[in-house]
Amino acid sequence: MARPKTEYRCSECGGKSTKWAGQCPDCGAWNSLVEVVAVAAGPAANPRFAGYAGGGANAVTNLAAVEPGSELRHPLGLPELDRVLGGGLVEGSVILLGGDPGIGKSTLLLQTLCVIGERLSSLYVTGEESPEQVALRAQRLGLSRERLRLFAETSVESILEVARQEQPQVMVIDSIQTLFSSFLQSAPGSVAQVRESAAQLVRFAKQSRTSLFLVGHVTKEGALAGPRVLEHMVDTVLYFEGEPGGRYRIVRAIKNRFGAVNELGVFAMTERGLREVSNPSAIFLSRHDQPVSGSVVMVTREGTRPLLVEVQALVAATHLANPRRVTLGLEQNRLSMLLAVLQRHGQITLFDQDVFVNVVGGVRVGETAADAAVLLAVLSSFRDRVLPADLVVFGEVGLAGEIRPVPNGQARLREAAKHGFKQAIVPAANAPRNERIAGMEVLAVSQLSDLIDSVCQEAGRPSYPTTA
Repeated sequence: MARPKTEYRCSECGGKSTKWAGQCPDCGAWNSLVEVVAVAAGPAANPRFAGYAGGGANAVTNLAAVEPGSELRHPLGLPELDRVLGGGLVEGSVILLGGDPGIGKSTLLLQTLCVIGERLSSLYVTGEESPEQVALRAQRLGLSRERLRLFAETSVESILEVARQEQPQVMVIDSIQTLFSSFLQSAPGSVAQVRESAAQLVRFAKQSRTSLFLVGHVTKEGALAGPRVLEHMVDTVLYFEGEPGGRYRIVRAIKNRFGAVNELGVFAMTERGLREVSNPSAIFLSRHDQPVSGSVVMVTREGTRPLLVEVQALVAATHLANPRRVTLGLEQNRLSMLLAVLQRHGQITLFDQDVFVNVVGGVRVGETAADAAVLLAVLSSFRDRVLPADLVVFGEVGLAGEIRPVPNGQARLREAAKHGFKQAIVPAANAPRNERIAGMEVLAVSQLSDLIDSVCQEAGRPSYPTTA
């Protein structure tokens, strides 16, 4: 079989060239030409499209005439991972799992395949480790290895040939950056190789209804390595997060065509592998022996799950010309904006103070519901006022000093009440109207001044008034 011809295409303007050049001859962009396979006029002329249906099979039809098909899901046996995927593994879906080196990506997928091996045929393709290394890890984790098929290869054509023979229902590729296609001359891990290898694997998964996991490397900035189109080609993108040296790991869904986005799964790394954490709020709440200032509990929402996390702040005098604003688990620019709002509408200046804010447990909070909790933690530390241990806070702070509502306020309050919290400070629009939260007193605030007054009131009284 003759080698397919290759060409070079500009990633900026789409211009084509038969030879590589440092500058695109059409738009003048530098280092934008990447190697691709030259596609012939007919799809069957290219070996990659062998067996590809022609125009007759993919005829244009009316949307009203198409019957929606039911998604057949297979539970993986790991409820936290099933939650992130939207309820289970969909046939023919392609999942891209990325994370830092050593975070536990291979361990999680190896555990998953060994668990579902009793129900579904599976194939683990490793391009980074030898079969002996994979077997040693499975033995160390105490996993059942009888039904797991293992294949060590980096050629995508060889992998697809073996996959057609084995006909697995679930297949893992570890990792996509190690694969190469014989159609291209570039090195494995290059933009062209990653895109071409992923395209062939995705096409095979859709045609054979094989559920496919792709392990992806990340850059030093934390983004998935390779072309951005890789995330568009797959159905689900999962990020494996965790603090270096920490025990807990978080799997977050960034993209999911078969479930909720930003869904969260929590695992604990142990000597026997990853173990699920059924009550994540308990690990994110630290219990102090004595009351301390600068500590506030908030309710964040990740996907469909409300989580209770502790926000800590430390405000200390500085002798620097530019005081420091340091955040862990929060956006630093958001903290600077909140401090400006506090100065403008609360008449509290912190230009001579260093402000440090941390979210306990290593979880990252990206929603604006953390604004009120951050400001209360900063005020508590600045004035050295201890807030009640059974207090929970959430709400968005606007630039005009208003406290804006957040989605799913009632679900957040119910989650807090379930964990024993008796008091809550919430936006006025999120306060219970017809249905009261049993055992919880709620203070509704609409302005920043009300939020600041609540810190002063807490020093002299044990509880909040109940809102009507």
